Amino acid sequence: MDVPSLVVVLQAALSPNPAERKAAEESLIKFQYTPQHLVRLLQIVIDDNCPMAVRQVASIQFKNFIAKNWAPLDPNEPQKILQSDKDMVRDHILVFIIQVPPLLRVQLGECLKTIIHADYPEQWPRLLDWVKHNLQGQQVYGALFVLQILARKYEFKSEEERTPVQHIVQETFPHLLNIFSRLVQIEKPAVEVADLIKLICKIFWSSIYLEIPKQLLDPNAFNAWMMLFLNVLERSVPLEGQPLDPELRKSWGWWKVKKWTVHILNRLYTRFGDLKLRNPENRAFAQMFQKNYAGKILECHLNLLGVIRVGGYLPDRVTNLILQYLSNSISKNSMYTLLQPQLDVLLFEIVFPLMCFNDNDQKLWEEDPHEYVRKGYDIIEDLYSPRTASMDFVSELVRKRGKENLQKFIQFIVEIFKRYDEAPLEYKPYRQKDGALLAVGALCDKLKQTEPYKSELEHMLMQHVFPEFRSPVGHLRAKAAWVAGQYAHVNFSDKNHFLQALHSVVSGLRDPELPVRVDSVFALRSFVEACKDLNDIRSILPQLLDEIFKLMNEVENEDLVFTLETIVDKFGEEMAPYALGLCQNLAAAFWRCMNTAEADDEADDPGALAAVGCLRAISTILESVSRLPHLFVQVEPTLLPIMQRMLTTDGQEVFEEVLEIVSYMTFFSPTISLEMWSLWPLMIEALADWAIDFFPNILVPLDNYISRGTAHFLACKETDYQQSLWNMISSIMADKNLEDNDIEPAPKLIEVVFQNCRGQVDHWVEPYLRITLDRLNRTEKPRLKCLLVQVIANAVYYNAALTLSILNKFSVTTEVFNLWFQLLQQVRKSGLRANFKREHDKKVCCLGLTSLLALPVDQIGGEALGRVFRAALDLLVAYKDQVAEAAKEEEAEDDDDMDGFQTDDDEDDGSDKEMGVDAEDEDEADSMRLQKLAAQMGMSSYRMDKDGRLSNVGTND
Repeated sequence: MDVPSLVVVLQAALSPNPAERKAAEESLIKFQYTPQHLVRLLQIVIDDNCPMAVRQVASIQFKNFIAKNWAPLDPNEPQKILQSDKDMVRDHILVFIIQVPPLLRVQLGECLKTIIHADYPEQWPRLLDWVKHNLQGQQVYGALFVLQILARKYEFKSEEERTPVQHIVQETFPHLLNIFSRLVQIEKPAVEVADLIKLICKIFWSSIYLEIPKQLLDPNAFNAWMMLFLNVLERSVPLEGQPLDPELRKSWGWWKVKKWTVHILNRLYTRFGDLKLRNPENRAFAQMFQKNYAGKILECHLNLLGVIRVGGYLPDRVTNLILQYLSNSISKNSMYTLLQPQLDVLLFEIVFPLMCFNDNDQKLWEEDPHEYVRKGYDIIEDLYSPRTASMDFVSELVRKRGKENLQKFIQFIVEIFKRYDEAPLEYKPYRQKDGALLAVGALCDKLKQTEPYKSELEHMLMQHVFPEFRSPVGHLRAKAAWVAGQYAHVNFSDKNHFLQALHSVVSGLRDPELPVRVDSVFALRSFVEACKDLNDIRSILPQLLDEIFKLMNEVENEDLVFTLETIVDKFGEEMAPYALGLCQNLAAAFWRCMNTAEADDEADDPGALAAVGCLRAISTILESVSRLPHLFVQVEPTLLPIMQRMLTTDGQEVFEEVLEIVSYMTFFSPTISLEMWSLWPLMIEALADWAIDFFPNILVPLDNYISRGTAHFLACKETDYQQSLWNMISSIMADKNLEDNDIEPAPKLIEVVFQNCRGQVDHWVEPYLRITLDRLNRTEKPRLKCLLVQVIANAVYYNAALTLSILNKFSVTTEVFNLWFQLLQQVRKSGLRANFKREHDKKVCCLGLTSLLALPVDQIGGEALGRVFRAALDLLVAYKDQVAEAAKEEEAEDDDDMDGFQTDDDEDDGSDKEMGVDAEDEDEADSMRLQKLAAQMGMSSYRMDKDGRLSNVGTND
């Protein structure tokens, strides 16, 4: 397709007529791999005579094709772009990337990023020469633009992968320094100058992000750069040309330059300017930086903050970064000495006002309360917030320099409280009171530990915090709820004070202002955790749940779900009457969150986070009602659509949480329904396609299907589950690209089949033994060797005669048993057993070995019989001792723990501690909680591992 024809097709792709648009898209797909197609797209992008809309479509097509096909992920995939086309694209994109309008430059920049990441330096060695040449010519902006992309390639690379950075810096930084120097000397610079300086700053940032290049460790070279950065830092931003719109203003070129300069100086200070660095070369640099520059930067930063004090403008991000620098200076004696003379002004006239409610807050509160809530709970917003940086500064100040500063700061806060109380209603300093409450909440950890404040907390809360629950000002009601939550765990001398705060927080759930309701739910979580008598909450439980769900219908906030989880966890089985309603509401909230996340297409979208929270809460509910199997039948229709959709590629972000729900549903339901069986193929397909990292999670429900739905697993032919399992396990076990760790669940699943299907899967014994032996021959890690040997032990237990005949057929009987006995006899330096450390491991080996003893004498020789007998006896004694020790430790735990349940942090049952469990075995730890639940369900072979996953560790003998 020639260029004019391609232009026609691209125009048709913009057509409002769906049929024309579809035909054009199909044509583009059809011709995309033809020679010169990529080059022609680039020709259209750079052609000034083409309509802008067509050029934009061409640029997007060009970008997407390069992203997908320039460097395929699979190295074995054939190249779809001719080398001649690649050469032409590389030659021309550099020339024209600067000539095209900014709208198209963004797309070409993405293309250039893909090409540089794939080709430099091996396939594009001349790139750096082009950059160097143009840094000295007329195409300075283009050279800087390309160099910035090149530098970013190495920004986060490891030390070994950053080797090209040294060469890039050596070749280009002297030219950059000259350009930078000329630019800062311009008397009345245009905003285009700011764009050039910004690019230089970004190149410098990428080059020093993880490591300072050797060329910059030279004091003279480094000093030249620092003088320029300090010049930019000290220089006032031009007033002429500044946009009036706040959003445009913070993105204006000169403020961007200021931000990147502060960013660079902060990085140098916090990462490389610490005198505690052990590397001698880096320590020498740190000493030089502290001596020559750190104090001067501090002085410049304080001058910049002074603009805020007199009502001037400073972008939020710049303010945030400066306060970060000051916070890092508090612990350094020399820097703190410089800070001290101005500390009171900084603390009381700059930092504290930044903590107070302001005009922007009020505007957002009134015009978009949902956005106000989102910003208040968004971690990313905190990274840029002057308020958060101010709170961090105050916290660091009282933590590191509390003796000199805590008392005077608290006295300042008390004075604000006093002025507020004394002022008439219409003149009360509401915003200052808000800032004071924020300060009190931010310092809660320090105040709860430090006398005399610790003793006065209850009085302070009663006098200055709790009255604001009735404030006519919404943001003070919200702040009162938040502060109350921060101090909910205080030991109130009068229980009525706790109850007063609790009821005030509960009342806040019905506040007319949305932010107050959200902060109240957030605070409620702390009160539920701190509540010692659940009767104080029990009577209002239905009301609480209703209010929380009303709020979940309004906002997507994971903290709401955390509060719900806390309530469910606290009340346990008492949640049974609400379980169905809870699951229905959470499922509805989950779908809303997913729809929002898909619409926004942002990985860190709060909707996506809240969706994960909804699934976690559902798991918590299922666990709380695990002794009531009839409830699982009731909730299944609600949860099934979530499981069906999210076990596909649509659910990759929540796959682990969904698998946990599937595990609960297949374990605690009275029976596994046919609808639940429909999930089996989805998990197998995901595992084959993309979910190998989730194999341990998938193991759990597959185990449940086989062990609890054995009859259906064996009988069903419409979906042949036995064949499906074999296809999956054999593929994974044979995959030479998978590490030993990756395939551990595979032998565990073979074990499940042999244990649960005794006498019914004879035809599978030989295939499973064959792939087990094949993998055993190339397995290095002892852990996997033991698991594979346990497959053989299970096969012997399943049918000893059949297994021996198969091993004899493969001529490996002696080899296998020698390895087995060798693993059994290995001990650590401590004298403890090196392998088969868990009770389950010993039990399986015992069952296998004792099954051999039942064979006729002619099938097992006398010498072999003696070895088997001795090994079995040794294991039985060790197993008996381990079980007794476990029972003793469980009894001790029951005495220590009111619930009788082991926490997630309690590693392994006591039996394995006796056997010398080390770090690699931690994920085998048995949770006492699920063992007890399983025992009550008559399924004592199950456990929940350290990560909260259900799995089967026993045999159904």
